[in-house]
Amino acid sequence: MLGDQLNRRIGALGAAQPGEARVLLVESATKLRSKRFHRQRLHVVLASMRNLAAELRHEGFEVDHRRSSSLAEGLAEHRAAYRPGSVRASEPLSWDAERLITGLDVQLVPSDQFLCHRDDFARWADAQGAKRLVMENFYRWQRRRLGYLMDGDEPAGGRWNLDAENREPPPKGGRGPWPAPMTWPIDDIDRAVVADLPPTAFGRGPGPATRLWPTSRGEALDRLRHVVDEVLPHFGPHEDAILQEDWHLAHTLLSSSLNLGLLLPEEVCDAVEAAYRNGAVPLNSAEGLVRQIIGWREYVWGLYWRWMPAFRTRNELEATRPLPPAFTGQAPTAMRCVATALDGVEQRGWAHHIQRLMVLSNLSMMAGVRPNELVEWMWASFVDGSEWVMVPNVVGMGQHADGGSMATKPYAGGGAYINRMSDHCRRCRYDPRLRTGDDACPFTTLYWDFLDRHRERFAHNPRMVRQIRGLDRLGDLDGVRVRAAEVLGQLDRGRL
Repeated sequence: MLGDQLNRRIGALGAAQPGEARVLLVESATKLRSKRFHRQRLHVVLASMRNLAAELRHEGFEVDHRRSSSLAEGLAEHRAAYRPGSVRASEPLSWDAERLITGLDVQLVPSDQFLCHRDDFARWADAQGAKRLVMENFYRWQRRRLGYLMDGDEPAGGRWNLDAENREPPPKGGRGPWPAPMTWPIDDIDRAVVADLPPTAFGRGPGPATRLWPTSRGEALDRLRHVVDEVLPHFGPHEDAILQEDWHLAHTLLSSSLNLGLLLPEEVCDAVEAAYRNGAVPLNSAEGLVRQIIGWREYVWGLYWRWMPAFRTRNELEATRPLPPAFTGQAPTAMRCVATALDGVEQRGWAHHIQRLMVLSNLSMMAGVRPNELVEWMWASFVDGSEWVMVPNVVGMGQHADGGSMATKPYAGGGAYINRMSDHCRRCRYDPRLRTGDDACPFTTLYWDFLDRHRERFAHNPRMVRQIRGLDRLGDLDGVRVRAAEVLGQLDRGRL
């Protein structure tokens, strides 16, 4: 079992019985040191592996849970010690891991951690013919075949997508009726994992008394129940809002459990469906979460397998700038929205989707940061980080580095968007209304400079025509170019 397949019910382990199979779990020193991982990212994986090992032993399985220099070395050691007749594994969730496993004489069992297997996604994609792949079409196909939030052949409430009802700015007064996330007391496994973390890890660790992220199947199910009962009723309207003093709002914080296999997508969607049918959750909240799970999440998963490995090296906007030192903790930043998102990464290994897309990725795209560097940083920095998550979301959605294969337009936005959707700008030293001058918001300056630099590329994009025409109405475009050069130099030097 790999470190993102940590569930008794899935794949190769799902059909196994105590006495019939021995379970191998390998903590790879090479993997742990392969990136500058966040401490809570490493902690949630290692503690979840160790908890699974204990649960399987309690069930009666023989478990070989070993620390080795690499996965291949751990498997070789296991074979030397136990001489199994065969070794089976669930299909890995990454392209490189699958190449490795298939070269080690291991039988692969189809993965059932997603509701749409990658082969099924490929068949759906092929059936689209010459048409571009559109997430909304995939989402409706998923709804019909899986039956979630359906009334016969029609979507519940008569509309497929209620996203327009889920984009409200922060409520007046800042705080909403959002319950605090569940936490769990630090135990002996947690303390042992913390002691074993490599010196290359960064960020705040869990504890000292409690931790935020589930590390067992039972804890993940407890969080799901809490989310459905207490959080989901408030989820919908402010999904895209950003608040300085309320980092979690009504976000579910289920992604790490889903991506490690502690939770299965059907468990989440079944619980959401039941809560909606019982009248406990409004439709816009239920539909918004179901769309995230069976729509976007599984769409990203399918695209990863369809376009790898070439997809991860795409760089159609020819971005060449290194990752800003503010992202790696080498320098502070006066941009309040960026500082808040980065503080969330430092403290919790997490930031919500709008902070990832419209703050961190948006700044990186407009500044011309190399996509592969942003992928590697997000993969290592977030507790829910995986290559299959980060490559499509960063290369395709966040950086438009695929030239529009995934999204029809770049998700570029200036300070006006952040001012509308957050409470950051009124306490920031930069003014979102200004394009030029020392007090101009870097997002506003870089937005217009980004459009100017890529004018020819986007001039014939129907979704970008209005923005490109806006360039011709700017009387200070030369000043914007000058200010943009200053901003980029300050970003590189960690002085922005």
